[in-house]
Amino acid sequence: MVAHAKTGPVAKSKADRFVDAVLYAFLFLFALSTLFPLYYVIVMSITPYTEVMRSGGFVMFPQQVTFDAYKEIFSSGRIPQALKITVTVTLVGTFLNLLVTSLLAYALSKKTVPGRSGLLLGIVFTMLFSGGMIPTYLVVRAVGLVDTIWALILPGLVSTFNLLIMKTYFEGLPHEIEEAAKVDGCGDLRTLFKIVLPLSTPIFATMGLFYGVGHWNAYFAGIMYLNDKRLYPLQVVLQNMIRSPDVSQELEIRNPMLIAALPPETIKMATVVVAILPILLVYPFLQKYFMKGMLLGAIKG
Repeated sequence: MVAHAKTGPVAKSKADRFVDAVLYAFLFLFALSTLFPLYYVIVMSITPYTEVMRSGGFVMFPQQVTFDAYKEIFSSGRIPQALKITVTVTLVGTFLNLLVTSLLAYALSKKTVPGRSGLLLGIVFTMLFSGGMIPTYLVVRAVGLVDTIWALILPGLVSTFNLLIMKTYFEGLPHEIEEAAKVDGCGDLRTLFKIVLPLSTPIFATMGLFYGVGHWNAYFAGIMYLNDKRLYPLQVVLQNMIRSPDVSQELEIRNPMLIAALPPETIKMATVVVAILPILLVYPFLQKYFMKGMLLGAIKG
């Protein structure tokens, strides 16, 4: 009998340990440089005015904490309405994006669909060339979407990039499952919603994250298609706040005495935190689906 020696972990040389130390140090500094702006924004949003003035406008570790800025922006007339618009656009828009994209991607994943090649060519063509900003605005105005919440949703209903990724993912699913469903009497739509979509959770989470973040951060569509300030999404209001010298007028502050006791930078930083916090809370739950869906959609087919 031949005795097999147990092999343990290979000891690293001094050069390997040095390289590992350099890499870890670089990653630590990179993470620190990424997180510091977020930390600074949060700190400035909860720092009292007196401490901000005493430290010359730069605070790293506040000695006192106040949430007056958050109380003020949520009691104003603009931020709650803008937040409501943004949440509505994100939820409704993402749902419609996923619905239409999945229907189109599922149809294009079938090679027997008549005119499939021409339709794919036309879709890919839009990735290289577009009608332009002014023609797009004229189309949106002609169909009556200007100054409506639908102007933030319908013009970008389907992303060509997301469509192609989802189509590739559908093509990689086992065809035997769909054939068995059709033998049992399922039509195309029932097969899609009962069989295909439950198997496509990773790609749906990925596309949902793409579309959701896009809607939440939408800025250009708001300034392009909306004239009514009551329909402005949160990002447009935030941009107007940053550019405006009078924060109280931009936010329609109802308590001018309180705003006088708060520095404008604190109000702006608190609004930034409100704008980014929902995405920060949702992303950790979708991260595993995000990575898995990107890999599967990229290599299958």
